[in-house]
Amino acid sequence: MYETAARYYGDKVRQFGATYRGVDWSTEASQALRFDQLFRLVDAARLSTINDFGCGYGALVDYLRQNGWPARYTGFDISEAMTAHAVSLHSDDPLCRFTNSLDAVARGEFTVASGVFNVKQEYSDDDWQDYVLANIVTMDRLSERGFAFNMLSSYSDAARRRGDLFYATPAFFFDYCKRNFSPAVALLHDYPLYEFTIVVRK
Repeated sequence: MYETAARYYGDKVRQFGATYRGVDWSTEASQALRFDQLFRLVDAARLSTINDFGCGYGALVDYLRQNGWPARYTGFDISEAMTAHAVSLHSDDPLCRFTNSLDAVARGEFTVASGVFNVKQEYSDDDWQDYVLANIVTMDRLSERGFAFNMLSSYSDAARRRGDLFYATPAFFFDYCKRNFSPAVALLHDYPLYEFTIVVRK
């Protein structure tokens, strides 16, 4: 599954470059809105380290710096094409580093994942859900104070759905995080996108 995802996003960034379309978002505004939700319940200004799980070309770095948040940032992505763009774009930021190796990602205060659980391609929903859960466990392991991720929602209009995308049941992931990671879990499903965000605080 990692190799399939790496090929998919590698093809996207080669086609569209280091842009929102290169990470398969429909608009730049929706990309920023997703970042807003990931940090909506977190005082990001007080975070000293942030891990970006599936960092793409490092758009989150620009978001953090534009908001005046100087946290030390580590971006992990399985696509070498993505991290090559990320390194090129952010080489002047001494607090920023990128890697294709999960083993090279140190435990940080907060970890985020934006959009990395959406594109299941040819995999079944059950297999993809198992894949997502395994990655959430990894995010928890990498996080001291908490983590956040977003997913397409099963409440999306049926007529708009695509067969290659995964539409998750929000209550299932809320319950899973509540039972396994922390009593402080928030489910955000009140913003104008066909998705939800889970925020886990430890």
